[in-house]
Amino acid sequence: VEAINYENPDNLAEKVVFSDLTPLHPEDRFILETTVEELNMRIIDLVTPIGKGQRGLIVAAPRTGKTILLQKIANAISTNHLEVKLIVLLIDERPEEVTEMQRKTAEDVEVISSTFDEAAARHCQVAEVVIEKAKRLVEYGENVVILLDSITRLARAYNTEMPHSGRILTGGVDAGAMQMPKKFFGAARNVEDGGSLSILATALIDTGSKMDEVIFEEFKATGNMELHLDRRLVDRRIWPAIDISRSGTRREELLLDPKELQLIYRLRRVLSELNPTESIELLKGRLAKCRTNAEFLMTMNLD
Repeated sequence: VEAINYENPDNLAEKVVFSDLTPLHPEDRFILETTVEELNMRIIDLVTPIGKGQRGLIVAAPRTGKTILLQKIANAISTNHLEVKLIVLLIDERPEEVTEMQRKTAEDVEVISSTFDEAAARHCQVAEVVIEKAKRLVEYGENVVILLDSITRLARAYNTEMPHSGRILTGGVDAGAMQMPKKFFGAARNVEDGGSLSILATALIDTGSKMDEVIFEEFKATGNMELHLDRRLVDRRIWPAIDISRSGTRREELLLDPKELQLIYRLRRVLSELNPTESIELLKGRLAKCRTNAEFLMTMNLD
Protein backbone atom coordinates (compact mmCIF):
# COMPACT_ATOMS: atom_id res chain seq x y z
CA VAL A 1 0.00 0.00 0.00
CA GLU A 2 1.63 3.25 -1.16
CA ALA A 3 -0.91 5.83 0.08
CA ILE A 4 -4.13 6.10 2.10
CA ASN A 5 -6.21 9.21 1.37
CA TYR A 6 -3.20 10.66 -0.52
CA GLU A 7 -1.03 10.31 2.61
CA ASN A 8 1.80 7.98 3.65
CA PRO A 9 0.31 4.91 5.44
CA ASP A 10 2.70 5.56 8.38
CA ASN A 11 0.76 8.76 9.16
CA LEU A 12 -2.37 6.72 9.90
CA ALA A 13 -1.25 5.93 13.45
CA GLU A 14 -0.97 9.63 14.38
CA LYS A 15 -4.31 10.93 13.15
CA VAL A 16 -7.22 11.77 15.46
CA VAL A 17 -10.73 10.56 14.58
CA PHE A 18 -12.89 13.37 13.13
CA SER A 19 -15.50 13.20 15.92
CA ASP A 20 -12.74 13.76 18.52
CA LEU A 21 -11.35 16.90 16.83
CA THR A 22 -12.11 20.21 18.60
CA PRO A 23 -14.34 22.53 16.51
CA LEU A 24 -13.61 26.28 16.55
CA HIS A 25 -15.01 29.39 14.88
CA PRO A 26 -13.41 30.07 11.47
CA GLU A 27 -10.35 32.29 11.88
CA ASP A 28 -8.51 32.10 8.53
CA ARG A 29 -10.26 33.71 5.60
CA PHE A 30 -10.70 32.61 2.00
CA ILE A 31 -9.90 35.53 -0.32
CA LEU A 32 -12.30 35.26 -3.28
CA GLU A 33 -11.24 38.48 -5.02
CA THR A 34 -9.39 37.62 -8.26
CA THR A 35 -9.75 40.19 -11.06
CA VAL A 36 -11.06 43.76 -11.23
CA GLU A 37 -14.05 42.71 -13.35
CA GLU A 38 -15.15 39.83 -11.09
CA LEU A 39 -17.55 41.90 -8.97
CA ASN A 40 -19.51 38.85 -7.70
CA MET A 41 -16.58 37.59 -5.63
CA ARG A 42 -15.49 41.08 -4.56
CA ILE A 43 -18.99 41.74 -3.18
CA ILE A 44 -19.06 38.40 -1.32
CA ASP A 45 -15.66 39.23 0.24
CA LEU A 46 -17.17 42.45 1.63
CA VAL A 47 -20.68 41.31 2.55
CA THR A 48 -20.21 37.69 3.69
CA PRO A 49 -16.51 36.89 4.23
CA ILE A 50 -15.94 33.13 4.12
CA GLY A 51 -13.49 31.46 6.50
CA LYS A 52 -11.87 28.05 6.62
CA GLY A 53 -14.42 25.90 8.43
CA GLN A 54 -17.44 27.99 7.41
CA ARG A 55 -20.90 26.41 7.38
CA GLY A 56 -22.75 28.58 4.91
CA LEU A 57 -26.19 28.64 3.30
CA ILE A 58 -26.83 30.27 -0.06
CA VAL A 59 -30.57 30.93 0.16
CA ALA A 60 -32.05 31.24 -3.32
CA ALA A 61 -35.27 31.07 -5.30
CA PRO A 62 -35.15 29.24 -8.66
CA ARG A 63 -33.28 31.00 -11.51
CA THR A 64 -31.44 33.50 -9.31
CA GLY A 65 -27.95 32.45 -10.47
CA LYS A 66 -26.93 30.22 -7.55
CA THR A 67 -25.22 27.57 -9.73
CA ILE A 68 -23.12 30.19 -11.56
CA LEU A 69 -22.24 31.72 -8.18
CA LEU A 70 -20.98 28.31 -6.99
CA GLN A 71 -18.87 28.00 -10.17
CA LYS A 72 -17.28 31.38 -9.50
CA ILE A 73 -16.64 30.57 -5.82
CA ALA A 74 -15.00 27.27 -6.86
CA ASN A 75 -12.74 29.02 -9.38
CA ALA A 76 -11.84 31.82 -6.94
CA ILE A 77 -10.83 29.40 -4.17
CA SER A 78 -8.95 27.24 -6.70
CA THR A 79 -7.03 30.31 -7.95
CA ASN A 80 -6.17 31.91 -4.60
CA HIS A 81 -5.83 28.85 -2.33
CA LEU A 82 -3.93 26.09 -4.12
CA GLU A 83 -3.60 24.04 -0.91
CA VAL A 84 -7.37 23.57 -0.55
CA LYS A 85 -9.05 20.36 -1.73
CA LEU A 86 -12.26 21.43 -3.45
CA ILE A 87 -15.28 19.19 -4.08
CA VAL A 88 -18.45 20.29 -5.90
CA LEU A 89 -21.36 17.98 -5.05
CA LEU A 90 -24.42 18.21 -7.31
CA ILE A 91 -27.48 16.34 -6.02
CA ASP A 92 -30.65 15.80 -8.10
CA GLU A 93 -29.26 18.16 -10.74
CA ARG A 94 -29.82 18.32 -14.50
CA PRO A 95 -27.17 16.38 -16.52
CA GLU A 96 -26.29 19.42 -18.65
CA GLU A 97 -25.65 21.44 -15.47
CA VAL A 98 -23.16 18.77 -14.36
CA THR A 99 -21.30 18.98 -17.69
CA GLU A 100 -21.22 22.77 -17.50
CA MET A 101 -19.86 22.67 -13.94
CA GLN A 102 -17.10 20.25 -15.01
CA ARG A 103 -16.10 22.42 -17.98
CA LYS A 104 -16.30 25.82 -16.29
CA THR A 105 -14.39 24.98 -13.12
CA ALA A 106 -10.64 24.47 -12.79
CA GLU A 107 -9.08 21.04 -13.37
CA ASP A 108 -8.23 20.54 -9.69
CA VAL A 109 -11.91 20.94 -8.69
CA GLU A 110 -13.53 17.54 -8.17
CA VAL A 111 -17.12 17.53 -9.48
CA ILE A 112 -19.24 14.67 -8.11
CA SER A 113 -22.88 14.33 -9.09
CA SER A 114 -26.07 12.32 -8.85
CA THR A 115 -28.49 13.56 -11.50
CA PHE A 116 -32.28 13.82 -11.16
CA ASP A 117 -32.83 10.59 -13.16
CA GLU A 118 -31.01 8.59 -10.45
CA ALA A 119 -32.80 6.98 -7.50
CA ALA A 120 -33.04 8.81 -4.17
CA ALA A 121 -30.91 6.04 -2.62
CA ARG A 122 -28.12 6.95 -5.05
CA HIS A 123 -28.31 10.63 -4.01
CA CYS A 124 -27.88 9.62 -0.35
CA GLN A 125 -25.06 7.18 -1.12
CA VAL A 126 -23.04 9.73 -3.13
CA ALA A 127 -23.44 12.40 -0.41
CA GLU A 128 -22.28 9.97 2.31
CA VAL A 129 -19.20 8.90 0.33
CA VAL A 130 -18.23 12.56 -0.25
CA ILE A 131 -18.62 13.63 3.38
CA GLU A 132 -16.70 10.60 4.68
CA LYS A 133 -13.87 11.28 2.21
CA ALA A 134 -13.76 14.92 3.33
CA LYS A 135 -13.64 13.91 7.02
CA ARG A 136 -10.68 11.59 6.38
CA LEU A 137 -8.77 14.40 4.66
CA VAL A 138 -9.48 16.79 7.57
CA GLU A 139 -8.12 14.18 9.99
CA TYR A 140 -4.79 14.54 8.15
CA GLY A 141 -4.87 18.32 8.61
CA GLU A 142 -6.12 19.21 5.12
CA ASN A 143 -8.38 22.17 4.34
CA VAL A 144 -11.39 20.86 2.41
CA VAL A 145 -14.26 22.79 0.81
CA ILE A 146 -17.54 21.18 -0.30
CA LEU A 147 -19.91 23.20 -2.49
CA LEU A 148 -23.30 21.47 -2.33
CA ASP A 149 -26.17 22.15 -4.72
CA SER A 150 -28.54 21.68 -3.05
CA ILE A 151 -29.15 20.69 0.57
CA THR A 152 -32.90 20.94 -0.08
CA ARG A 153 -32.78 18.18 -2.69
CA LEU A 154 -30.52 16.07 -0.47
CA ALA A 155 -33.07 16.39 2.37
CA ARG A 156 -35.85 15.41 -0.06
CA ALA A 157 -33.88 12.28 -1.02
CA TYR A 158 -33.46 11.27 2.63
CA ASN A 159 -37.15 11.96 3.22
CA THR A 160 -37.93 9.44 0.47
CA GLU A 161 -35.40 6.82 1.60
CA MET A 162 -35.53 6.88 5.41
CA PRO A 163 -37.95 4.51 7.18
CA HIS A 164 -40.88 6.59 8.39
CA SER A 165 -40.81 7.41 12.09
CA GLY A 166 -44.53 8.20 12.24
CA ARG A 167 -43.87 11.87 13.11
CA ILE A 168 -44.67 13.94 10.04
CA LEU A 169 -43.91 17.67 9.91
CA THR A 170 -45.82 20.17 7.78
CA GLY A 171 -45.33 19.58 4.05
CA GLY A 172 -44.90 15.82 4.38
CA VAL A 173 -41.38 15.91 5.87
CA ASP A 174 -40.64 13.03 8.22
CA ALA A 175 -39.08 14.29 11.46
CA GLY A 176 -36.35 11.62 11.33
CA ALA A 177 -35.39 12.35 7.72
CA MET A 178 -33.64 15.61 8.64
CA GLN A 179 -31.06 13.90 10.83
CA MET A 180 -28.66 12.77 8.08
CA PRO A 181 -28.68 16.05 6.07
CA LYS A 182 -28.05 17.92 9.35
CA LYS A 183 -25.18 15.54 10.11
CA PHE A 184 -23.74 16.29 6.66
CA PHE A 185 -24.06 20.06 7.07
CA GLY A 186 -22.94 19.99 10.69
CA ALA A 187 -19.65 18.32 9.75
CA ALA A 188 -18.34 21.73 8.59
CA ARG A 189 -15.93 23.09 11.17
CA ASN A 190 -12.58 24.73 11.76
CA VAL A 191 -10.40 22.28 13.66
CA GLU A 192 -7.98 23.13 16.45
CA ASP A 193 -4.33 22.43 15.53
CA GLY A 194 -4.88 22.41 11.76
CA GLY A 195 -7.38 21.31 9.15
CA SER A 196 -10.88 22.50 8.31
CA LEU A 197 -14.00 21.40 6.49
CA SER A 198 -16.02 24.21 4.89
CA ILE A 199 -19.46 23.53 3.39
CA LEU A 200 -21.38 26.06 1.30
CA ALA A 201 -24.81 24.64 0.48
CA THR A 202 -27.66 26.13 -1.52
CA ALA A 203 -31.13 26.08 0.05
CA LEU A 204 -34.17 26.51 -2.19
CA ILE A 205 -37.05 28.84 -1.28
CA ASP A 206 -40.10 30.20 -3.12
CA THR A 207 -40.44 26.98 -5.14
CA GLY A 208 -44.15 26.65 -4.41
CA SER A 209 -43.45 23.54 -2.31
CA LYS A 210 -44.30 23.56 1.38
CA MET A 211 -41.74 20.80 1.91
CA ASP A 212 -38.91 23.03 0.66
CA GLU A 213 -39.99 25.80 3.06
CA VAL A 214 -39.96 23.37 6.00
CA ILE A 215 -36.50 22.06 5.00
CA PHE A 216 -35.15 25.62 4.84
CA GLU A 217 -36.59 26.41 8.28
CA GLU A 218 -34.85 23.31 9.67
CA PHE A 219 -31.46 24.52 8.41
CA LYS A 220 -32.00 28.25 8.94
CA ALA A 221 -30.18 28.58 12.26
CA THR A 222 -27.60 25.82 11.77
CA GLY A 223 -25.14 27.74 9.57
CA ASN A 224 -22.73 30.50 10.57
CA MET A 225 -23.04 32.37 7.26
CA GLU A 226 -26.02 33.18 5.03
CA LEU A 227 -26.02 34.64 1.54
CA HIS A 228 -29.49 35.59 0.27
CA LEU A 229 -30.23 35.91 -3.45
CA ASP A 230 -33.24 38.10 -4.30
CA ARG A 231 -35.59 37.21 -7.16
CA ARG A 232 -36.66 40.86 -7.54
CA LEU A 233 -33.10 41.80 -8.51
CA VAL A 234 -33.01 39.04 -11.15
CA ASP A 235 -36.31 40.30 -12.61
CA ARG A 236 -34.54 43.63 -13.15
CA ARG A 237 -31.55 41.78 -14.65
CA ILE A 238 -29.21 42.80 -11.84
CA TRP A 239 -26.41 40.35 -11.01
CA PRO A 240 -25.18 39.30 -8.54
CA ALA A 241 -28.70 39.26 -7.07
CA ILE A 242 -27.41 39.51 -3.48
CA ASP A 243 -29.71 40.95 -0.82
CA ILE A 244 -27.00 42.69 1.20
CA SER A 245 -29.12 43.56 4.24
CA ARG A 246 -30.16 39.91 4.81
CA SER A 247 -26.72 38.40 4.12
CA GLY A 248 -23.92 38.14 6.64
CA THR A 249 -21.34 36.05 8.50
CA ARG A 250 -21.38 35.29 12.22
CA ARG A 251 -18.25 36.30 14.15
CA GLU A 252 -16.84 38.10 11.11
CA GLU A 253 -14.56 40.02 13.46
CA LEU A 254 -12.40 36.86 13.65
CA LEU A 255 -11.88 36.92 9.88
CA LEU A 256 -11.34 40.63 9.27
CA ASP A 257 -8.66 43.12 10.26
CA PRO A 258 -10.07 45.56 12.91
CA LYS A 259 -9.67 48.57 10.61
CA GLU A 260 -11.26 46.70 7.70
CA LEU A 261 -14.11 45.63 10.00
CA GLN A 262 -14.89 49.24 10.98
CA LEU A 263 -14.96 50.32 7.32
CA ILE A 264 -17.29 47.44 6.42
CA TYR A 265 -19.58 48.40 9.33
CA ARG A 266 -19.65 51.94 7.94
CA LEU A 267 -20.47 50.57 4.46
CA ARG A 268 -23.32 48.48 5.87
CA ARG A 269 -24.79 51.46 7.70
CA VAL A 270 -24.91 53.40 4.42
CA LEU A 271 -26.38 50.49 2.44
CA SER A 272 -28.98 49.64 5.11
CA GLU A 273 -30.79 52.91 4.39
CA LEU A 274 -31.34 51.87 0.74
CA ASN A 275 -33.59 49.20 -0.77
CA PRO A 276 -31.92 45.97 -2.11
CA THR A 277 -31.79 47.24 -5.71
CA GLU A 278 -30.25 50.60 -4.81
CA SER A 279 -27.72 49.08 -2.41
CA ILE A 280 -26.33 46.49 -4.86
CA GLU A 281 -26.26 49.04 -7.71
CA LEU A 282 -24.40 51.57 -5.54
CA LEU A 283 -21.88 48.97 -4.36
CA LYS A 284 -21.28 47.66 -7.89
CA GLY A 285 -20.81 51.19 -9.22
CA ARG A 286 -18.29 52.13 -6.53
CA LEU A 287 -16.36 48.84 -6.81
CA ALA A 288 -16.10 49.18 -10.61
CA LYS A 289 -14.16 52.44 -10.10
CA CYS A 290 -11.56 50.75 -7.88
CA ARG A 291 -9.07 48.06 -8.82
CA THR A 292 -9.28 46.18 -5.50
CA ASN A 293 -11.51 45.96 -2.44
CA ALA A 294 -8.71 47.44 -0.33
CA GLU A 295 -8.60 50.48 -2.59
CA PHE A 296 -12.40 50.79 -2.36
CA LEU A 297 -12.30 50.69 1.46
CA MET A 298 -9.56 53.33 1.50
CA THR A 299 -11.74 55.66 -0.60
CA MET A 300 -14.47 55.17 2.03
CA ASN A 301 -11.98 56.13 4.71
CA LEU A 302 -11.25 59.37 2.83
CA ASP A 303 -14.97 60.08 2.43
